Amino acid sequence: MYISCGLALAWFDSPALDAVLAMAMIISMTIAGLAGTTISIFLNRNNIDPAIASSVFIATITDVVGFFVSSGLATLVLL
Repeated sequence: MYISCGLALAWFDSPALDAVLAMAMIISMTIAGLAGTTISIFLNRNNIDPAIASSVFIATITDVVGFFVSSGLATLVLL
């Protein structure tokens, strides 16, 4: 995270963009961790192997949340 934010700050010289990037990464990784835990527990309780079945759900949730968080934060902060 520090490398990405440092490169964005050096390349674009915009602290606002740096803040958006950092917040988007923190929120996305938090949601990914919560989704991974929740989905795995739910699948395990329903007698479904979470190692096989959860990858599609977690990848989809992570991608969708990451896209909307980064786009939403960029719209709110940079515009």
